[in-house]
Amino acid sequence: MSLDQRTITNPATLHDPTPFGYSHAVSAPGELVFIGGQYASDATGAPVPGDFAAQVELAFDRLRSALEGIGLGYENVVRLGTFIVDHDPGKLETLGKALHARFGDRLPAQTLSGVASLALPGMLFEVDAVAVRPSEPR
Repeated sequence: MSLDQRTITNPATLHDPTPFGYSHAVSAPGELVFIGGQYASDATGAPVPGDFAAQVELAFDRLRSALEGIGLGYENVVRLGTFIVDHDPGKLETLGKALHARFGDRLPAQTLSGVASLALPGMLFEVDAVAVRPSEPR
């Protein structure tokens, strides 16, 4: 696991976004790494049926696996894109809990999009990410 080098900024001139599971601005020195959309999938890529909360948990497990595959972790994530089918306030609460469980108070920037559907039938949630591979110490 690498050292968290992110600078998280939530200006006083903007609302506090942390109850909603994100930060307004996040920066970090290093190389940008882009993680494609992760969702509740089995080993073949087929969607795993389940309720929204279960799909969120599994999608974040898949995101962690993608990060670990390149030697990174949640502490390297500077931005998330989240996509929720038939978004409502209850789903926002579920997502917020999942984000706080993984990121604590060091939340990445995030854009949430409510969508009518995702790539495959049965998908209820998808997350992509931008992470930063830390610069080598000089």
